[in-house]
Formats: sequence, C-alpha cells, structure tokens
Amino acid sequence: MPYSYEPHYFEDFEVGQTFQSVGRTVTESDFTLHSMFTGDWTELHTNKEYAGEEEFGERVAHGPMTFSLATGFVYRCGFLERTVLAFLGMNYMDIPAPVAMDDTISLGMEVTETKELSSRDDAGLVVIDTTMTNQDDEVVFEGDMKFMVKRT
Repeated sequence: MPYSYEPHYFEDFEVGQTFQSVGRTVTESDFTLHSMFTGDWTELHTNKEYAGEEEFGERVAHGPMTFSLATGFVYRCGFLERTVLAFLGMNYMDIPAPVAMDDTISLGMEVTETKELSSRDDAGLVVIDTTMTNQDDEVVFEGDMKFMVKRT
C-alpha cells in the first residue's frame, strides 16, 4: 500500500524490492512555487500564450521540477524516514515526456543495488531505480537515486 511503508535501515533493503507512491495532481501553484524558488521564469513554463504556440501546445513543468517531484515521492513513502543520511546523486536521469499542469503522477521504485561502504560502518549505499508515470501510464521521468542509509 502506498505511503504507509515503515522506515527501512540499510539491512532492510533487498535487490528487487519495490515500492509504489500515491498519486498527486500537478497544479498551477506547483509551477509558480518552483519558478519563485529557483528564479526560473522561462516562458515555456510560465506564459500560457507563448507555450500554447510551442512544441507541447501548453505550459509544461520544468525538468528540474519533475526531478524534485520524484524525490518528494520517495521521501513521502516513508521508507527513508529518519534513516537516510544523504542523497548521493544519480547515475542517470531521463525525462522522456513532459509533465503538464493537471497531470496526475505517481512513482514506482525498485531497489537495484545495496552495497557496504568501506569508509563507514554506520551506513550503506542503496540505489533505487525510479519511474514516474502520468494518468495515461506515460513515463515522464526515470532515474536511479543513490542514498546513504543508516545501519541498525
């Protein structure tokens, strides 16, 4: 069941383990808040008339906003609650289709790697592949996220 996962320590993660987020509808406020926070007011995201005449025919989410929404889904599921020590980056990230205003998105996750860290005895590396889809099951984000997670 989405959102109700218990916090996981490094030892609790297994390769092949999956998680699923709840859904969330992207709103005008999301677009505005992202632009305000980052200072990115690119017209493709903020000007309805301009964007309507461009490739997608409407305003679409900033690529970094799509990534931010994905990280929010991971955290919201709760399995990293108080156990994550650091987000260590990504090996890859793709945004194959845009997120539009009023899209409802969710995130599927799969653990693809767990690794002991020779430099730390209190944490390990957990790599989670993520796939975000919209209401039409169209993939709008993919990427692996690397986390340093506490050991028990």
